[in-house]
Amino acid sequence: MSVTGLPPYDDANIFARILRGEIPCKRIAEDEHALAFHDIAPQTPVHVLVIPKGRWVSAADFHAGAGDAAIAGFWRMVSAVAKGQGLEATGYRILSNMGQDGGQEVPHFHVHVFGGRRVGRMVPL
Repeated sequence: MSVTGLPPYDDANIFARILRGEIPCKRIAEDEHALAFHDIAPQTPVHVLVIPKGRWVSAADFHAGAGDAAIAGFWRMVSAVAKGQGLEATGYRILSNMGQDGGQEVPHFHVHVFGGRRVGRMVPL
């Protein structure tokens, strides 16, 4: 189990394979802590995924187990991507799903950066 009680990290997940270079991606930015790339099925005009370099199942897993430099580097990448995509002036949404009930589809912690249009409510009233 991960530190959060979720299933263990699966080295065959698509993001692990992208990090190893087995599957190509439309790369936006990369450093020692994170990789950012365009989503293959964008939900907004700008839809970028940012993934940390490491075996982290969820946000809770990442924040409990990663070092300070990795955590800071990851979140700096998220901010740099939003700025680089021209989203700061009009706004954007950062979203991370965790676990089955949260809608997580890939068992590797990742953040979606949505923008380029008004994204609306998160949860209907």
